[in-house]
This record gives sequence, C-alpha cells and structure tokens, in this order.
Amino acid sequence: MTTNDKWGMAHFTIHLPSGDADSVAVSGRDRWALEALIAAGSFGCTPIDTPGPRWSGYVHNLRKLGVPIETVTEAHSGPFSGTHARYVLKASVRRSEGRAA
Repeated sequence: MTTNDKWGMAHFTIHLPSGDADSVAVSGRDRWALEALIAAGSFGCTPIDTPGPRWSGYVHNLRKLGVPIETVTEAHSGPFSGTHARYVLKASVRRSEGRAA
C-alpha cells in the first residue's frame, strides 16, 4: 500500500452541537490530522505529542471545510519555554461512506 492509498480521499460526517450535520471529504495530511483529532477526543492534539510538519496549516484547511476546531494556548517549560497550541475538535466527527456535500 502506498502513502497515496492510505491517505486518499475519505468522507466524514460532522455532527455539530446544534444538532446539524455536515459532510466533508479530505485527503493527505489534512485527513491524517482529522483522524488524529478524532482519535485524541477531548484531549486534543499538539505538535509536541502528535508531531506533524504543519499542524496550523492542516487546522486552517479543515476549518475552511467547516470542521469546528478550538485552539487552546498552553505554556511549556524547559530551555526553550514558551507556548504551543492544542487543537481540539468541537463536534463529533465520524468516518462515513458516500460523498461529501
């Protein structure tokens, strides 16, 4: 299986807190990020615990598709102390069969 096969187009249903539902289709690293967010649940993902080269870019792309993702700013210590982002899905998202709207 090649990388393209593993991260090809997949369809997801977003169940919003309002009760509405929407569909999206994503592939590549955007799909990887969405699946990581789904697996992380309410804990969310950070570039520190789920390394990826462009988390902010993936989140931006997913938000443009209507996926509600919250950014929580967290402090971290160490020799290069500062802050980092934690991204958390704010809706129930499930992989689905069929076409995105």
